[in-house]
Amino acid sequence: MQTENTPTLLSIKDVCALTSLSRTGINKARAIGRFPQAVEIHGRRIAFVRAEVLDWINSRIAARDGAAQ
Repeated sequence: MQTENTPTLLSIKDVCALTSLSRTGINKARAIGRFPQAVEIHGRRIAFVRAEVLDWINSRIAARDGAAQ
């Protein structure tokens, strides 16, 4: 059962769709600390915390807006 406080996990495919980044691009950004880290689900299966990905997206928008001023 999911409540309001329960984190939602996103697959790499969903994260690619949300960010318009490729799987390789996401992995490269993760490796240098410029993208939220994944949560290991089982074995090689990973997921991302939705709130962290959305925060990252919002930070990119804020950086763009800050650079424009």
